[in-house]
Amino acid sequence: MYFPEDDRKQCGCAVTKRRIIQEDRRKDSMMKIPRNIYKDVDKLPSGRADDSVTEGCLVLEGGAWKGLYTGGVVDCLMVHGINFRTTVGISAGALFGLGYVSGQIGWGPKIDLIYRHDHNYVGTGAMKRDHGVTGFSYLYNEIMEQYPMDEQRLMDPQRRFLVGATDMRTGKIRYFEKGKCDLLKAVRASATVPYVSRPVVIGGVPYLDGGCSEKIPYTWAKENGQKKIMVVKTREWAYRKKEGAPAMAKLMYRKYPAFVESIAQSGGKFNRMTEELQKESQAGNVFAMAPSEEVTVSRFEGDMEKLGALYWLGYQDMEHRLEELKKYLQAD
Repeated sequence: MYFPEDDRKQCGCAVTKRRIIQEDRRKDSMMKIPRNIYKDVDKLPSGRADDSVTEGCLVLEGGAWKGLYTGGVVDCLMVHGINFRTTVGISAGALFGLGYVSGQIGWGPKIDLIYRHDHNYVGTGAMKRDHGVTGFSYLYNEIMEQYPMDEQRLMDPQRRFLVGATDMRTGKIRYFEKGKCDLLKAVRASATVPYVSRPVVIGGVPYLDGGCSEKIPYTWAKENGQKKIMVVKTREWAYRKKEGAPAMAKLMYRKYPAFVESIAQSGGKFNRMTEELQKESQAGNVFAMAPSEEVTVSRFEGDMEKLGALYWLGYQDMEHRLEELKKYLQAD
């Protein structure tokens, strides 16, 4: 399991050795369920996906808490036996990709809908321990003790999983592939929110959220020969982002001009990609999902009923399009 840079030294393969526990963890620490949780969390689907492999590539956009839409989509896919051979995700898409590739229905959504208001997962505790808004050490070392990951399924070599993070030196996206990297550290880099989090250093290179350079990892799928591509967006088709870099980016990251430029271009890049995906989807070249309703969940949303509703929107949107997806995957 990955420990933050200021903890003990990293331990070989982060995933296969996640039972190693930090020396300074209090022996009497107990996981407490926060009071403010999603009221219907027990109604989320659960269980394990079957062992089938679906040829194709699943592309998962980021979107912070809007990623719960993705959680609903991938749970529905697993329930219905659609387990793509390749999954590529950015930010929240990388986190929900973990649960999908490991074949654990409800794993990621349940964690978010229970621990959203635990300050060690999101808030002051996370800032103190991990120098960021998300408590990755708490997630990896404590929450995942309560909700362990199926590491054997996750590391199955017949299933590819890649996550994208932004290289702050170049401003370009870099994709880390499981089996060839410290996967959980790469996921952390992919989902580390700029402005409020310390960069994640991998191989001497500082990384931040993959969405700073590429919000939808569709380009990777196209450029790497994927013939059947399913894209899951976290905003409705009509949504467009503003272009340009905010003043905070220019101030905070002035030592990384290429990174600032990447942030400035990311909005326009997202808008062009959205338009391309609409055309490709209408032409039948790509299967693209987007919320069927306007998404009003904010970047740091705390309303648990809104978050739960967004999960179910993703699940139901996918259910309504299952037959359409199957036809797309079976077509020559």
